[in-house]
Amino acid sequence: MKYLYKVLIVIVLYITVNHNVFSQDHSIAREWSEVLLESIRNDYARPTVHARNLFHISAAMYDAWAVLDGGAVPYFLEHERGGYVFEFEGFATDSIDIEAAQHEAISYAAYRLILHRFRFAPGVQRIYNEANLFFEELGYDPEMLSSDYTTGSPAALGNYIAQSVIEYGLQDGANEMNLYENTFYLPSNNAFSPESYGNSALFDFNRWQPLSLSRNIDQAGNETLGQINDFLSPEWGTVVPFALQEDDLTIYERDGFDYWVYFDPGPPPMYEEEGEEGEINDYTWGMVMVPIWSSQLDPADSVQIDISPGSIGNNPPLPTSFEDFRDFYNLFEGGDASRGHEINPSTGQAYEENVVLMGDFGRVLAEFWADGPDSETPPGHWFSIMNTVMDHDLFQRRFEGQGEEIDALEYDVKAYLTLGGAMHDAAVAAWGIKGWYDYIRPISAIRGMAELGQSSDSTLANYHPGGLPLIEGYIELITPEDHNPPYIDTAQIIRRGQERIPVKEQLKIKSWVGPDYVRDTDNDVGGVQWIPAGEWWPYQRPTFVTPPFAGYVSGHSTFSRAAAEVLTRLTGDPYFPGGMGEFVAEKNEFLVFEDGPSEDIVLQWATYRDASDQTSLSRIWGGIHPPADDIPGRIIGEQIGNNAFLKARTLFKTSPVESVNIQDLDNVDCYPNPVSKGDDLIIELKDDIREANIILTDLQGRRVFSKRYSSSGPVIQINTGTITEGSYIITIVSETFSAVAKVIVLSK
Repeated sequence: MKYLYKVLIVIVLYITVNHNVFSQDHSIAREWSEVLLESIRNDYARPTVHARNLFHISAAMYDAWAVLDGGAVPYFLEHERGGYVFEFEGFATDSIDIEAAQHEAISYAAYRLILHRFRFAPGVQRIYNEANLFFEELGYDPEMLSSDYTTGSPAALGNYIAQSVIEYGLQDGANEMNLYENTFYLPSNNAFSPESYGNSALFDFNRWQPLSLSRNIDQAGNETLGQINDFLSPEWGTVVPFALQEDDLTIYERDGFDYWVYFDPGPPPMYEEEGEEGEINDYTWGMVMVPIWSSQLDPADSVQIDISPGSIGNNPPLPTSFEDFRDFYNLFEGGDASRGHEINPSTGQAYEENVVLMGDFGRVLAEFWADGPDSETPPGHWFSIMNTVMDHDLFQRRFEGQGEEIDALEYDVKAYLTLGGAMHDAAVAAWGIKGWYDYIRPISAIRGMAELGQSSDSTLANYHPGGLPLIEGYIELITPEDHNPPYIDTAQIIRRGQERIPVKEQLKIKSWVGPDYVRDTDNDVGGVQWIPAGEWWPYQRPTFVTPPFAGYVSGHSTFSRAAAEVLTRLTGDPYFPGGMGEFVAEKNEFLVFEDGPSEDIVLQWATYRDASDQTSLSRIWGGIHPPADDIPGRIIGEQIGNNAFLKARTLFKTSPVESVNIQDLDNVDCYPNPVSKGDDLIIELKDDIREANIILTDLQGRRVFSKRYSSSGPVIQINTGTITEGSYIITIVSETFSAVAKVIVLSK
């Protein structure tokens, strides 16, 4: 019953508590977007595959609209993408109903692609039933198969677009022809079973390790064949991207095969057995943060936290070195360096407190952003969030927040293309990095180090320099004084396999106890207790445990920050409509693999970035990622989101914003954009420009900065410390060119 509830509650993501997201009429693109998201929920949970599906189908709908619009530039048609030429001879629009034709062409394109891409899904019958029912309700004929658009048939145009995208997808590097199977990747470590004690199979503490489970159920609730999970998409870096550039690409070679890595962050912290006794290196510090945060997932604990935007969100600049992570994250209390927002800019009032139990907050956060067990995957989750944003009563379809409101269909196809392109690029970049660095997950590292022993004191029992550090109150040695050390009464234990033999030299961890202690998921709560370190379990189901691919970098962090940047730039506003986004997790209904939360929990975010940052933290509380996986993903996602927006914007020739983005020009570069208040906005002009006027104005035309650039240097720095957060226009004028662009200043 909770599975069905979770599906409905994620679909009905509330931006305000009483707002009904189904109360409005929607564009045909929005309607097909919902069919696509439901199709993803009925397929295997493959973030890479579905980011690609979201992008390709969104781009196909955009092309069907753009061809008939007469002004916008298609993305696929008339272009060469990844070596495939999308031939197109144009479409006659004389004497036809343009709106009806767009409606028809979009429907045929989306319908054909959904039937093709999900034909092997475990829920294929449900997917086909829904797609067919909706298609026929629209009055269209599924037997109309012609793709000869030269006849003037919008249906044939939609079929042609779908057919072309299908052919393109069979050679874009995803290996769709062979069901996305890996062609050369092999894991460095043998699989281990977390259902047994320890992890004696771990050979390389820096590399990913497969799991062997008695039942293997993916994040979408589908049981998969075989006990050992394969690495999903380690070669995805070679898939043709949307806006990723060759300048951002590094190609590595291992075992005779090439790994394509965009925005290479460099290697993560590496496991070390050597070092000063008692010293905790970056690798170990990050890994032990995961079970320490897991110790906060107990609603029986009285610790409370204010989760309103007045206390959470508004992060300072992200750290750029692993050493600085210790100042950014709160190791023992959870959370990061976010400072909250003083006021809601929409209301002019301070945000009200939202005090909840820490144990409920951490559990709800871990499950909400995990998208399970009926997952639309992280890229689909952000499509759902964007759909809900666009349904809000205060939302206006003004591209970049400027000009008059535009038609719902025009806005929607542009928004889906942009967000889809960003999600696809995030998958290509993040999984390219995952494949190359092949980094270990916490379940493997914690279990492996626990089996070695403790690394803090060579005079104590079970010392090993590569083991877990002893941290009072969190990681300790089992002693003879431990009563029934340190287990719950054995009658309450659902055993997984081998008998446990208490040994006084073993390590114990204070953490969430794991799924074995939850007999009835509708009524039982596992809670937090001391458990053997060799049996540590992330806050996940026993049939899932951890995603089937390497950790570094976090896909959730990359997807979410990219989506946040796209939404910020599309709307021209970093804030959710009304200055507040909310999601209600109802008491004793929302959590799936144990009962809870113990009270209604209302997740709240002021800005899209705040929601993105919370996504990242959720993966640490959920036991999925150490912090080393998180921050690089956020940084890369920010670049991806902005680049995808700029790429998409070049196609929107009929946009009401009549300007050229300076980052599209060869002789000007402007970064970062958006820029955090107090940071420098850098405007870099190439040496061949001798003089230029640079003016920064607000949207009411009031000048806030002006400077005459001369040959004294190619770089202009505008300090934003005195500039209030919001949207601004930069104008650059020289004797040879002029450029106008929008810059967004975000609060710190």
